[in-house]
Amino acid sequence: MALLRNARTIAVLGAHWDLERPAGYVPDYLFRNGYRVLPVNPCFVGQTWWSEPVRATLAELDQAVDIVNVFRKSSDIMAHCPDILAMLPRPGCVWLQLGIVQDELGPPLWAAVIALVQDRCTLADHLRHGLPKIVAHR
Repeated sequence: MALLRNARTIAVLGAHWDLERPAGYVPDYLFRNGYRVLPVNPCFVGQTWWSEPVRATLAELDQAVDIVNVFRKSSDIMAHCPDILAMLPRPGCVWLQLGIVQDELGPPLWAAVIALVQDRCTLADHLRHGLPKIVAHR
């Protein structure tokens, strides 16, 4: 999967500290495999996870992001569309995790030349495609 192979920085919208939850163990796996993981969750601002401060919103990110990895309910996704489209440079992909589908998100992302992956797990795809660990994420 070229999106994961070429990515280095992944913003995780809805990230969680609990490694028993997918929003915790998936980004933890990505971090341990060399990706720079930028956690975004307004409930945990002020904490540091995966060597990065937790941000409240995508708008607070001050660096380029290759993938926005989303752990939010399908019904909450469209509220984040304006923040995604305002990101500069724009991410190459918005990735909705397993069980998350929001077809309405496609047209505005595609118009901005942002790929959309739905109902897929980044951890599972990384393993399935035998992608190597990234040597450095800084």
